[in-house]
Amino acid sequence: MSDKLLHLVRHGEVHNPDLVLYGRIPGFRLSERGHQMAEAAALELAGSDRLVAKLFASPLERAQQSARPIASALGLEINTEDRIIEPTNFFEGMVNSGPDAAFKKPRYWHKFWNPFRPSWGEPYREVAARVRQAMDDAWESTRGGDIVMVSHQSPIWMAHLDVAGKPLFHNPATRRCELSSITSFEKRGERWFEVDYRTPAAGLLGDAVDVGAV
Repeated sequence: MSDKLLHLVRHGEVHNPDLVLYGRIPGFRLSERGHQMAEAAALELAGSDRLVAKLFASPLERAQQSARPIASALGLEINTEDRIIEPTNFFEGMVNSGPDAAFKKPRYWHKFWNPFRPSWGEPYREVAARVRQAMDDAWESTRGGDIVMVSHQSPIWMAHLDVAGKPLFHNPATRRCELSSITSFEKRGERWFEVDYRTPAAGLLGDAVDVGAV
């Protein structure tokens, strides 16, 4: 294993009783279980016996909250990184699950004219590019230790697909990016490689609410 890795950590469960797609809407905070998930991720990172040199987090509240126990466990400052924020989405604030889900309503179907872009939000290629640039910059500016970046499901999955050289178009239901999961990467020369995936909060996922991701 390399002496320097970059870990993309997803935030914990969000308090979302109305099951909306929360995207970038302010005010969506971690649930009580979400805080427990974030603690599990922090304990996993702290228990790995790897030096962590820098900690970054998306500016959204749920990511900042998820970064705090990591900062506490590792004695680090949280650096806010705008480029790893959740993508924009037309359906923000609308119900995202069950029979009343907005995407099931015919009046919104015109938004699905191009699922490959996608036409309902920030283009996949733009998401991948900004996340990869943030990863590159963090890697180049960090000496002697790992990097942790607390982000969101879609940006992490875009990085995963792009690093693997796979098409960015996908079915969101197939993403392997659980709440408070840790996806680890290593850069060798000019190329990134994914080297590990862990789910430290696996025991808390049971009936967790996870319908707010873009």
